[in-house]
Amino acid sequence: MTYQQTLHYLYSQLPMYSRIGAAAYKEDLHNTIALCKALDNPHTKFKSIHIAGTNGKGSTSHMLAAILQQAGYKTGLYTSPHLKDFRERIKINGEMVSEDFVINFVERTKTISEEIQPSFFELTVAMAFDYFEKEKVDIAVIETGLGGRLDSTNIITPLLSIITNIGYDHMDILGDTLEKIAAEKAGIIKPGVPVVIGEYLPETKNVFVEKALQCKAPVFFAQDGYAVSNVKYSPQLLSCYVTGTDQNVTEYFELDLNGLYQTKNICTVLCAEGILMHYGCNITNEAEKLALKNVKKLTGLYGRWDVISTNPTIILDVAHNEDGIKQLLHQLSVVHRTSNTVHFIIGMVKDKDVSKVLSLLPKNATYYFTNAHIDRAMPHKDLQEKAKAFELHGDSFDDVNEAIKAAKLNAGQGDIIIVCGSVFLVAEIV
Repeated sequence: MTYQQTLHYLYSQLPMYSRIGAAAYKEDLHNTIALCKALDNPHTKFKSIHIAGTNGKGSTSHMLAAILQQAGYKTGLYTSPHLKDFRERIKINGEMVSEDFVINFVERTKTISEEIQPSFFELTVAMAFDYFEKEKVDIAVIETGLGGRLDSTNIITPLLSIITNIGYDHMDILGDTLEKIAAEKAGIIKPGVPVVIGEYLPETKNVFVEKALQCKAPVFFAQDGYAVSNVKYSPQLLSCYVTGTDQNVTEYFELDLNGLYQTKNICTVLCAEGILMHYGCNITNEAEKLALKNVKKLTGLYGRWDVISTNPTIILDVAHNEDGIKQLLHQLSVVHRTSNTVHFIIGMVKDKDVSKVLSLLPKNATYYFTNAHIDRAMPHKDLQEKAKAFELHGDSFDDVNEAIKAAKLNAGQGDIIIVCGSVFLVAEIV
């Protein structure tokens, strides 16, 4: 098979969550266990860090990977979904897995795949584990797909588990209360393995504490151990001071991931880094600071308050759920205080809480409703119609690039154009 034929097989033959939604989600780990057993259990042969959470897990994964990479470790990184290229999901030191490896892996596993019929995600997880083992990584940062307890990645026993935060998302699969969602995410906590909780809520803290006690896992709460101050934003960098409250030590950081919400993620990352150093990782202060200033360059992460143009200002952000949109709107209120218009280009998938997101958006903005070209996407006309109930008005477009063209024509000097609502929408921007 060629690489394109291999991708066609992956996308068309295997149940894929991004395409069909919950029907692709397998509620057990049997397939992943079977696949990895056939590959001689590669996930047991390298060290790992496991990261779950409603929002922030992608940024946290990339920040940690950048730090480990800059510190001299051969660092694997598994994340999802990808934006442009399937191979973005599987990287070592910022370099994507080769096309040849993808082809070879799919051919090697075709017999067992036809036998057990794994999902797209299950096969991709096994591919990542096999690649990291064959390339002899020093450590791999593994991001869950959704949930935690039944996520395909949850067959690993990591050095460290991290849960960034809990919010309302994937409620059709994970549960309709914060406690239920937290319990699913807490499923990545393993016996004796330390766990960092980035942010907790009154409803979720005890869920984590109880699970950690059951597993005799040391638990660390980043929001209690670190405090951020003197935050300054520019389109290129976010700068801030972070104080470790236990040691009362304050340090200055510059982040090229410049969303204000990254100030929460940096606390999680620094907490995790401290535990890794306690367990023998050698990370210098210089490596840490250089990595955090160059996460995009080192790991290839995009789509997090990504300023791609300044005339007019165009920002891409993959915010797609209640908490993500709230963070985006908070940032907007801080960096955009003029009377100029905000132009929202928005597209969403049908299985999100679309009404909740629409209810949060400002009525005085200009809207361009659109959709990604996947089966799960809500058609742009349907989104436009749904938005009317929330007094949000604008034209609709079948292609996000056409929507951007229209917004650029309409935008006055000082206006801001924001593209948000779906990872898959951001992925289609050319």
